[in-house]
Amino acid sequence: MTRRRPHWSVWLLVHAAVYALAATMVAPFLWMVLTALKTDAEAVRPLSGLRPSAWLPERIVAANFAEAWRSAGLARFYLNSLIVAGATTLLAGAHNALAGYAFAKLRFAGRRALFLLTLATLMLPLQASFIFAYVIADRLGFADSLQGLIVPFAASGFGIFYMRQAILGLPDSLLEAGRMDGMGEFELFWTVVRPAVWPAITALGIFTFVASWNAFFWPLVIVDSRANNTLPLAVAELSAGIYTHSWPVRMAAATIMTLPLVLLFLVFQREFTRGVTVTGLKE
Repeated sequence: MTRRRPHWSVWLLVHAAVYALAATMVAPFLWMVLTALKTDAEAVRPLSGLRPSAWLPERIVAANFAEAWRSAGLARFYLNSLIVAGATTLLAGAHNALAGYAFAKLRFAGRRALFLLTLATLMLPLQASFIFAYVIADRLGFADSLQGLIVPFAASGFGIFYMRQAILGLPDSLLEAGRMDGMGEFELFWTVVRPAVWPAITALGIFTFVASWNAFFWPLVIVDSRANNTLPLAVAELSAGIYTHSWPVRMAAATIMTLPLVLLFLVFQREFTRGVTVTGLKE
């Protein structure tokens, strides 16, 4: 039997709903960017309806971005955020993928109990887990350091569960063939499993990078010195008026903080889409 194509009116209604929902997501970002290009007088002027003239700047002030970068010294915080987010993404990607492979395809004593404990970490409130993380980081000497921002997130319950589900879809026959050829487990993971689930690893990497880049509560708890501040802390100080009272400059700082995430998604959007829809090969 052939499936009937939906009527054009249904197609139009669905697309209209999707675009309307997308507009609600894009509007705050668009408002932030346009405000960053306005003068101080325009930024505090109330918006009168949805007219384009009310949103567009009368005169583009690109110097707001340079002022935001200079007034808060964002270069140092940008570097800190890049180091923390990059290292966290690499470590979490490796640890979560290897642990997911072990839970999905290896047989060892206590596997089920360990996996249930891993899932139990997802049920803990975020604030409760941060208490334990802070105590451990402090005893390791990682308080007020970039290591303290990286190590607690080098693996996660969600990441391990996500990679396990992706690897479960791989045919066992592929792994058995590799073992018959004399491959060890790590070589088997690197040459067989990793290429097959690379979209899932990429998607998890994007999730991890975005979470680390936007993290605010944990850096606020673990970092004391300004030299180890990350970008969200610096932008929060800028938004509070510590460095400037100009709203366009504050919006420029927020835009500077957001741009790497937009570029990251644009570069890896195909892998991200495949990673959240494809869980592996089928037998």
